[in-house]
Amino acid sequence: MTELLIKTAKRKNKSDERTALSSLSGYTGIVCNLLLCIIKFVIGSLSASISITADALNNLSDCTSNIVTITGTRLSNKPVDKEHPFGHGRIEYISALIVSLFIFAMSFELGKSSVEKIIHPQEVKFSFFFLALLLLAIGVKLWMAYFNNKLYKLTDNLNMKAVKQDSLNDCIATLATIIAMVLSSCFHIKRIDGIIGLCVSVFILVSGIKMLKDVISPLLGEAPSKELTDRITGIITEDDIVLGVHDLIVHSYGAGKKIASADAEVDGGADIFAIHDVIDRAEKRILDELGIIMCIHIDPIEIDDKKTSDLRKKAKHIIKSYNQAYSFHDFRITQKNGESHMDFDLIIPFEEEDKKDKIKAELTEILEANFENTRVEINVEHSYI
Repeated sequence: MTELLIKTAKRKNKSDERTALSSLSGYTGIVCNLLLCIIKFVIGSLSASISITADALNNLSDCTSNIVTITGTRLSNKPVDKEHPFGHGRIEYISALIVSLFIFAMSFELGKSSVEKIIHPQEVKFSFFFLALLLLAIGVKLWMAYFNNKLYKLTDNLNMKAVKQDSLNDCIATLATIIAMVLSSCFHIKRIDGIIGLCVSVFILVSGIKMLKDVISPLLGEAPSKELTDRITGIITEDDIVLGVHDLIVHSYGAGKKIASADAEVDGGADIFAIHDVIDRAEKRILDELGIIMCIHIDPIEIDDKKTSDLRKKAKHIIKSYNQAYSFHDFRITQKNGESHMDFDLIIPFEEEDKKDKIKAELTEILEANFENTRVEINVEHSYI
Protein backbone atom coordinates (compact mmCIF):
# COMPACT_ATOMS: atom_id res chain seq x y z
CA MET A 1 0.00 0.00 0.00
CA THR A 2 2.85 2.36 0.87
CA GLU A 3 4.56 1.93 -2.51
CA LEU A 4 1.22 2.27 -4.30
CA LEU A 5 0.52 5.61 -2.62
CA ILE A 6 4.03 6.86 -3.35
CA LYS A 7 3.64 5.96 -7.03
CA THR A 8 0.59 8.24 -7.25
CA ALA A 9 2.86 11.18 -6.34
CA LYS A 10 5.56 10.47 -8.91
CA ARG A 11 6.40 13.50 -11.07
CA LYS A 12 8.99 14.23 -13.76
CA ASN A 13 10.19 17.36 -11.95
CA LYS A 14 11.91 16.64 -8.60
CA SER A 15 10.55 19.79 -6.98
CA ASP A 16 6.99 18.95 -8.04
CA GLU A 17 7.41 15.37 -6.83
CA ARG A 18 8.65 16.56 -3.44
CA THR A 19 5.58 18.80 -3.07
CA ALA A 20 3.28 15.96 -4.16
CA LEU A 21 4.84 13.50 -1.68
CA SER A 22 4.59 16.02 1.17
CA SER A 23 0.94 16.74 0.32
CA LEU A 24 0.29 12.99 0.15
CA SER A 25 1.45 12.71 3.76
CA GLY A 26 -0.97 15.43 4.81
CA TYR A 27 -4.03 14.07 2.99
CA THR A 28 -3.36 10.50 4.14
CA GLY A 29 -2.96 11.75 7.70
CA ILE A 30 -6.27 13.64 7.62
CA VAL A 31 -8.19 10.53 6.51
CA CYS A 32 -6.52 8.21 9.04
CA ASN A 33 -6.75 10.63 11.96
CA LEU A 34 -10.43 11.43 11.38
CA LEU A 35 -11.23 7.72 11.30
CA LEU A 36 -9.24 7.06 14.48
CA CYS A 37 -10.81 10.07 16.22
CA ILE A 38 -14.32 8.72 15.62
CA ILE A 39 -13.40 5.19 16.75
CA LYS A 40 -11.63 6.34 19.94
CA PHE A 41 -14.29 8.89 20.85
CA VAL A 42 -16.99 6.19 20.70
CA ILE A 43 -14.86 3.76 22.74
CA GLY A 44 -13.94 6.47 25.26
CA SER A 45 -17.58 7.44 25.77
CA LEU A 46 -18.81 3.83 26.15
CA SER A 47 -15.94 2.71 28.41
CA ALA A 48 -15.78 5.91 30.54
CA SER A 49 -12.03 6.13 29.87
CA ILE A 50 -10.74 9.70 30.00
CA SER A 51 -7.40 8.69 28.47
CA ILE A 52 -9.11 7.15 25.41
CA THR A 53 -11.31 10.22 24.98
CA ALA A 54 -8.25 12.47 25.28
CA ASP A 55 -6.49 10.27 22.71
CA ALA A 56 -9.45 10.79 20.35
CA LEU A 57 -9.15 14.57 20.70
CA ASN A 58 -5.44 14.25 20.02
CA ASN A 59 -6.18 12.52 16.71
CA LEU A 60 -8.48 15.41 15.86
CA SER A 61 -5.66 17.87 16.58
CA ASP A 62 -3.39 15.73 14.39
CA CYS A 63 -5.68 16.58 11.47
CA THR A 64 -4.78 20.21 12.07
CA SER A 65 -1.10 19.24 11.98
CA ASN A 66 -1.68 17.54 8.63
CA ILE A 67 -3.34 20.67 7.26
CA VAL A 68 -0.37 22.73 8.48
CA THR A 69 1.97 20.29 6.69
CA ILE A 70 0.10 20.62 3.40
CA THR A 71 -0.10 24.40 3.65
CA GLY A 72 3.54 24.80 4.69
CA THR A 73 4.77 22.59 1.85
CA ARG A 74 2.80 24.45 -0.79
CA LEU A 75 3.88 27.88 0.51
CA SER A 76 7.54 26.83 0.72
CA ASN A 77 7.41 25.78 -2.94
CA LYS A 78 6.38 29.27 -4.09
CA PRO A 79 8.80 30.76 -6.65
CA VAL A 80 11.19 33.56 -5.76
CA ASP A 81 9.92 37.12 -5.81
CA LYS A 82 11.33 40.60 -5.33
CA GLU A 83 10.91 40.52 -1.53
CA HIS A 84 12.25 36.94 -1.19
CA PRO A 85 15.05 36.46 -3.77
CA PHE A 86 16.08 33.14 -2.18
CA GLY A 87 12.58 31.65 -2.27
CA HIS A 88 10.20 30.62 0.50
CA GLY A 89 11.79 27.31 1.53
CA ARG A 90 12.14 28.21 5.21
CA ILE A 91 8.34 28.27 5.58
CA GLU A 92 8.70 24.49 5.71
CA TYR A 93 10.70 24.82 8.92
CA ILE A 94 8.05 27.10 10.41
CA SER A 95 5.25 24.65 9.62
CA ALA A 96 7.31 21.84 11.19
CA LEU A 97 7.72 24.07 14.23
CA ILE A 98 3.94 24.44 14.46
CA VAL A 99 3.50 20.66 14.24
CA SER A 100 6.00 20.19 17.08
CA LEU A 101 4.00 22.69 19.17
CA PHE A 102 0.93 20.49 18.65
CA ILE A 103 2.93 17.70 20.32
CA PHE A 104 3.38 19.98 23.33
CA ALA A 105 -0.35 20.75 23.34
CA MET A 106 -1.12 17.02 23.30
CA SER A 107 1.20 16.47 26.26
CA PHE A 108 -0.44 19.27 28.24
CA GLU A 109 -4.01 18.15 27.55
CA LEU A 110 -3.26 14.51 28.32
CA GLY A 111 -1.45 15.48 31.52
CA LYS A 112 -4.34 17.72 32.60
CA SER A 113 -7.01 15.07 31.98
CA SER A 114 -4.85 12.44 33.70
CA VAL A 115 -4.49 14.54 36.87
CA GLU A 116 -8.27 15.05 36.92
CA LYS A 117 -8.76 11.29 36.60
CA ILE A 118 -6.36 10.67 39.50
CA ILE A 119 -8.24 13.14 41.70
CA HIS A 120 -11.66 11.88 40.60
CA PRO A 121 -11.13 8.21 39.67
CA GLN A 122 -13.72 6.27 37.72
CA GLU A 123 -13.69 2.58 36.87
CA VAL A 124 -12.97 1.86 33.22
CA LYS A 125 -15.20 -0.64 31.44
CA PHE A 126 -13.40 -3.42 29.61
CA SER A 127 -14.45 -5.02 26.33
CA PHE A 128 -12.55 -7.29 23.94
CA PHE A 129 -14.24 -5.44 21.10
CA PHE A 130 -12.85 -2.15 22.42
CA LEU A 131 -9.46 -3.80 22.82
CA ALA A 132 -9.47 -5.05 19.20
CA LEU A 133 -10.34 -1.55 17.89
CA LEU A 134 -7.58 0.08 19.94
CA LEU A 135 -5.04 -2.47 18.69
CA LEU A 136 -6.20 -1.66 15.17
CA ALA A 137 -5.63 2.03 15.94
CA ILE A 138 -2.06 1.25 17.02
CA GLY A 139 -1.51 -0.66 13.78
CA VAL A 140 -2.73 2.32 11.73
CA LYS A 141 -0.46 4.73 13.60
CA LEU A 142 2.54 2.42 13.25
CA TRP A 143 1.93 2.34 9.50
CA MET A 144 1.64 6.15 9.46
CA ALA A 145 4.98 6.41 11.29
CA TYR A 146 6.59 4.04 8.75
CA PHE A 147 4.93 5.86 5.83
CA ASN A 148 6.07 9.31 6.96
CA ASN A 149 9.56 8.07 7.75
CA LYS A 150 9.83 6.80 4.17
CA LEU A 151 8.53 10.11 2.84
CA TYR A 152 11.04 11.98 5.04
CA LYS A 153 13.89 9.98 3.50
CA LEU A 154 12.59 10.79 0.01
CA THR A 155 11.91 14.50 0.59
CA ASP A 156 14.09 15.54 3.56
CA ASN A 157 10.98 17.45 4.72
CA LEU A 158 11.12 18.08 8.48
CA ASN A 159 7.32 18.05 8.61
CA MET A 160 7.39 14.34 7.77
CA LYS A 161 9.82 13.74 10.62
CA ALA A 162 7.54 15.62 13.03
CA VAL A 163 4.44 13.68 11.88
CA LYS A 164 6.36 10.40 12.21
CA GLN A 165 7.29 11.24 15.81
CA ASP A 166 3.73 12.31 16.55
CA SER A 167 2.42 8.99 15.19
CA LEU A 168 4.83 7.02 17.40
CA ASN A 169 3.69 9.09 20.39
CA ASP A 170 0.09 8.20 19.57
CA CYS A 171 1.00 4.51 19.52
CA ILE A 172 2.46 4.75 23.02
CA ALA A 173 -0.49 6.80 24.27
CA THR A 174 -3.00 4.26 22.91
CA LEU A 175 -0.99 1.32 24.28
CA ALA A 176 -1.02 3.01 27.68
CA THR A 177 -4.83 3.33 27.56
CA ILE A 178 -5.09 -0.38 26.77
CA ILE A 179 -2.87 -1.25 29.75
CA ALA A 180 -4.94 1.06 31.95
CA MET A 181 -8.17 -0.54 30.72
CA VAL A 182 -6.92 -4.09 31.42
CA LEU A 183 -5.46 -3.27 34.86
CA SER A 184 -8.54 -1.31 35.90
CA SER A 185 -10.82 -4.16 34.88
CA CYS A 186 -8.74 -6.99 36.35
CA PHE A 187 -7.55 -5.39 39.58
CA HIS A 188 -10.14 -2.62 40.02
CA ILE A 189 -7.43 0.04 40.36
CA LYS A 190 -9.49 3.10 39.50
CA ARG A 191 -6.58 5.58 39.46
CA ILE A 192 -4.41 3.53 37.11
CA ASP A 193 -6.00 5.17 34.06
CA GLY A 194 -4.91 8.61 35.23
CA ILE A 195 -1.48 7.49 36.46
CA ILE A 196 -0.53 5.84 33.18
CA GLY A 197 -1.93 8.78 31.22
CA LEU A 198 0.27 11.15 33.26
CA CYS A 199 3.37 9.04 32.55
CA VAL A 200 2.60 9.07 28.82
CA SER A 201 2.16 12.86 28.86
CA VAL A 202 5.67 13.23 30.32
CA PHE A 203 7.09 10.92 27.64
CA ILE A 204 5.37 12.93 24.90
CA LEU A 205 6.70 16.17 26.41
CA VAL A 206 10.28 14.86 26.23
CA SER A 207 9.85 13.75 22.60
CA GLY A 208 8.32 17.16 21.81
CA ILE A 209 11.37 18.94 23.22
CA LYS A 210 13.66 16.77 21.08
CA MET A 211 11.57 17.46 17.99
CA LEU A 212 11.59 21.19 18.74
CA LYS A 213 15.41 21.16 18.85
CA ASP A 214 15.53 19.39 15.46
CA VAL A 215 13.26 22.03 13.92
CA ILE A 216 14.84 25.12 15.49
CA SER A 217 18.37 24.11 14.48
CA PRO A 218 17.98 24.78 10.69
CA LEU A 219 15.97 27.93 11.46
CA LEU A 220 18.89 29.33 13.46
CA GLY A 221 21.41 28.17 10.88
CA GLU A 222 23.25 24.90 11.43
CA ALA A 223 26.62 23.72 10.20
CA PRO A 224 26.61 21.71 6.95
CA SER A 225 27.46 18.01 7.00
CA LYS A 226 31.09 16.92 6.63
CA GLU A 227 30.10 14.93 3.55
CA LEU A 228 28.82 18.10 1.85
CA THR A 229 31.81 20.27 2.81
CA ASP A 230 34.26 17.57 1.70
CA ARG A 231 32.46 17.33 -1.65
CA ILE A 232 32.55 21.12 -2.17
CA THR A 233 36.23 21.29 -1.18
CA GLY A 234 37.03 18.37 -3.48
CA ILE A 235 35.45 20.06 -6.50
CA ILE A 236 37.22 23.39 -5.86
CA THR A 237 40.67 21.79 -5.35
CA GLU A 238 40.38 19.34 -8.22
CA ASP A 239 42.57 21.55 -10.41
CA ASP A 240 46.22 21.87 -9.32
CA ILE A 241 46.02 25.64 -9.61
CA VAL A 242 43.98 25.71 -6.38
CA LEU A 243 46.23 24.98 -3.39
CA GLY A 244 43.64 24.99 -0.60
CA VAL A 245 40.21 26.13 0.58
CA HIS A 246 39.20 27.99 3.73
CA ASP A 247 36.36 30.08 5.16
CA LEU A 248 33.73 27.80 3.59
CA ILE A 249 30.25 28.96 4.65
CA VAL A 250 26.96 27.31 3.62
CA HIS A 251 23.58 29.02 4.07
CA SER A 252 20.34 27.03 3.75
CA TYR A 253 17.09 28.65 2.61
CA GLY A 254 15.10 25.43 2.64
CA ALA A 255 15.39 22.09 0.89
CA GLY A 256 17.31 22.42 -2.38
CA LYS A 257 18.00 26.12 -1.79
CA LYS A 258 21.58 26.62 -0.57
CA ILE A 259 24.11 29.40 -1.07
CA ALA A 260 27.80 28.99 -0.21
CA SER A 261 30.99 31.00 -0.27
CA ALA A 262 34.64 30.07 0.16
CA ASP A 263 38.18 31.40 -0.22
CA ALA A 264 40.44 29.47 -2.60
CA GLU A 265 44.23 29.75 -2.25
CA VAL A 266 45.82 29.90 -5.71
CA ASP A 267 49.30 30.23 -7.17
CA GLY A 268 49.94 33.98 -7.27
CA GLY A 269 52.21 33.50 -10.28
CA ALA A 270 49.57 31.78 -12.42
CA ASP A 271 47.72 33.50 -15.25
CA ILE A 272 44.71 35.40 -13.86
CA PHE A 273 42.51 34.28 -16.77
CA ALA A 274 43.43 30.65 -16.16
CA ILE A 275 42.55 31.06 -12.47
CA HIS A 276 39.23 32.66 -13.40
CA ASP A 277 38.34 29.77 -15.72
CA VAL A 278 39.12 27.17 -13.03
CA ILE A 279 37.07 29.00 -10.38
CA ASP A 280 34.21 29.61 -12.81
CA ARG A 281 34.08 25.91 -13.74
CA ALA A 282 34.09 24.90 -10.07
CA GLU A 283 31.18 27.24 -9.28
CA LYS A 284 29.13 25.90 -12.20
CA ARG A 285 29.89 22.28 -11.30
CA ILE A 286 28.84 22.80 -7.66
CA LEU A 287 25.57 24.29 -8.88
CA ASP A 288 24.94 21.46 -11.36
CA GLU A 289 25.91 18.56 -9.07
CA LEU A 290 24.92 19.86 -5.63
CA GLY A 291 22.32 22.52 -6.46
CA ILE A 292 24.31 25.10 -4.47
CA ILE A 293 24.89 28.67 -5.66
CA MET A 294 28.62 29.09 -5.03
CA CYS A 295 30.75 32.22 -4.75
CA ILE A 296 34.52 31.66 -4.58
CA HIS A 297 37.01 34.37 -3.61
CA ILE A 298 40.65 33.87 -4.61
CA ASP A 299 43.62 34.32 -2.29
CA PRO A 300 46.91 34.48 -4.25
CA ILE A 301 49.96 32.88 -2.62
CA GLU A 302 53.60 33.42 -3.58
CA ILE A 303 54.74 29.81 -3.85
CA ASP A 304 57.88 30.64 -5.86
CA ASP A 305 59.25 32.99 -3.18
CA LYS A 306 61.62 30.65 -1.28
CA LYS A 307 62.08 33.02 1.65
CA THR A 308 58.34 33.40 2.25
CA SER A 309 57.85 29.66 1.74
CA ASP A 310 60.52 28.82 4.33
CA LEU A 311 59.04 31.30 6.81
CA ARG A 312 55.58 29.79 6.29
CA LYS A 313 56.90 26.27 6.95
CA LYS A 314 58.67 27.43 10.12
CA ALA A 315 55.52 29.23 11.33
CA LYS A 316 53.44 26.11 10.60
CA HIS A 317 55.82 23.94 12.64
CA ILE A 318 55.60 26.35 15.61
CA ILE A 319 51.79 26.59 15.43
CA LYS A 320 51.38 22.79 15.18
CA SER A 321 53.74 22.36 18.14
CA TYR A 322 51.53 24.76 20.11
CA ASN A 323 48.34 22.90 19.13
CA GLN A 324 48.03 20.19 16.48
CA ALA A 325 44.37 21.11 15.81
CA TYR A 326 45.18 24.66 14.67
CA SER A 327 45.57 25.73 11.03
CA PHE A 328 46.21 29.06 9.31
CA HIS A 329 45.79 30.82 5.97
CA ASP A 330 46.36 34.18 4.25
CA PHE A 331 50.01 34.12 5.37
CA ARG A 332 51.76 37.37 4.43
CA ILE A 333 55.27 38.78 4.97
CA THR A 334 55.61 42.51 4.32
CA GLN A 335 58.24 45.14 5.00
CA LYS A 336 57.34 48.39 6.77
CA ASN A 337 59.88 50.96 7.92
CA GLY A 338 62.70 48.43 7.79
CA GLU A 339 60.78 45.93 9.92
CA SER A 340 59.21 42.63 8.85
CA HIS A 341 55.51 42.10 9.48
CA MET A 342 53.95 38.63 9.59
CA ASP A 343 50.17 38.49 9.18
CA PHE A 344 47.87 35.46 8.99
CA ASP A 345 44.45 34.12 10.02
CA LEU A 346 44.51 31.38 12.65
CA ILE A 347 41.69 28.80 12.71
CA ILE A 348 40.93 27.33 16.14
CA PRO A 349 38.26 24.81 17.24
CA PHE A 350 34.89 26.38 18.02
CA GLU A 351 35.15 25.09 21.61
CA GLU A 352 38.14 27.37 22.24
CA GLU A 353 36.43 30.56 21.04
CA ASP A 354 36.42 32.01 24.57
CA LYS A 355 40.22 31.56 24.79
CA LYS A 356 41.14 33.35 21.56
CA ASP A 357 42.63 36.43 23.26
CA LYS A 358 44.90 34.20 25.37
CA ILE A 359 45.82 32.07 22.34
CA LYS A 360 46.61 35.17 20.28
CA ALA A 361 48.84 36.66 22.99
CA GLU A 362 50.76 33.42 23.64
CA LEU A 363 51.32 32.56 19.97
CA THR A 364 52.33 36.14 19.14
CA GLU A 365 54.94 36.04 21.89
CA ILE A 366 56.27 32.63 20.77
CA LEU A 367 56.47 33.60 17.08
CA GLU A 368 58.14 36.96 17.72
CA ALA A 369 60.70 35.17 19.87
CA ASN A 370 61.47 32.80 16.97
CA PHE A 371 61.47 35.42 14.20
CA GLU A 372 63.92 38.24 14.86
CA ASN A 373 62.87 41.82 14.06
CA THR A 374 59.38 40.62 13.06
CA ARG A 375 56.05 42.00 14.22
CA VAL A 376 53.34 39.32 14.27
CA GLU A 377 49.66 40.11 13.75
CA ILE A 378 47.23 37.21 14.16
CA ASN A 379 43.52 37.24 13.35
CA VAL A 380 41.99 34.40 15.39
CA GLU A 381 38.73 32.87 14.08
CA HIS A 382 36.82 29.60 14.18
CA SER A 383 35.55 27.50 11.30
CA TYR A 384 31.90 27.69 10.16
CA ILE A 385 31.79 24.02 9.20
